[in-house]
Amino acid sequence: MAEILGAAQMRGIAAGLAKRGGHKFAQGHAVIVSGDHGRAGAARLAARGTLRIGAGLVTLASPRGAMAENAARLDAIMLRQVDSMPEFAAVLRDARITALCLGPGMGLGARQAGYVAQALRAERALVLDADALSLIARDAGLFAALHGGCVLTPHGGEFMRLFPDLTGDKTDMCRAAAARAGCVVVFKGEETVIAAPDGRCAVHQAVGLRAAPWLATAGSGDVLAGFISGLSARGWDRFEAACAAVWLHVQCALDLGSGMIAEDLPEVLPKVLREVLMS
Repeated sequence: MAEILGAAQMRGIAAGLAKRGGHKFAQGHAVIVSGDHGRAGAARLAARGTLRIGAGLVTLASPRGAMAENAARLDAIMLRQVDSMPEFAAVLRDARITALCLGPGMGLGARQAGYVAQALRAERALVLDADALSLIARDAGLFAALHGGCVLTPHGGEFMRLFPDLTGDKTDMCRAAAARAGCVVVFKGEETVIAAPDGRCAVHQAVGLRAAPWLATAGSGDVLAGFISGLSARGWDRFEAACAAVWLHVQCALDLGSGMIAEDLPEVLPKVLREVLMS
């Protein structure tokens, strides 16, 4: 039986949303891989979501071509130039990095596939979204390397590329996908299903009073990937991180209302978190 996510369930885990003090590294350090010039906005959205939800530090691993663009748009988020697999390997040698997010606007080339392979071998908390999912769908070796620290965040089309033989009830499909992949799967949509390989399953229904159709806008999924990455960087269980992130993502959209754009979501999160923590 899948749990239906709602305010009561969120109150049960709300205490974990508050920071408890300590050095910034105690709140985790997340690395987001950026796309090149003109395609870096998605990674910036994910990075801002990661920082807003409480990661102590966030670094954007950026190609040389996007460094100026990213530097002009970011302040609290750090930049590290990465143009090759050896340079990415050097980033991963930092033991203080607690989470990685690959995919938003990253690109679909051989170098990006290499980044995904390196990230999987690093065995850190790892959110795989967008282009990373397409790369995994193409490469059985990458799929086989998935592990329990991963979270996959496919929309319907991406899900079918990853799991083309799964059909039927969405909840059953997501459970089967999580068991096959050996990691948490967030099957996005108006009804978002979150499943873990150990059998846990939750459903968030953005319908009725929680309907937020304006979330169907460019970049909103990148922000969600960032929310999951930030909670994972802080040491949250991947399934609980995904459940909380999905609920908060919709809550932010409801607070903003029609006309919101993806850039708005991280900015309203402090208000939403304050309301959750005080409820």
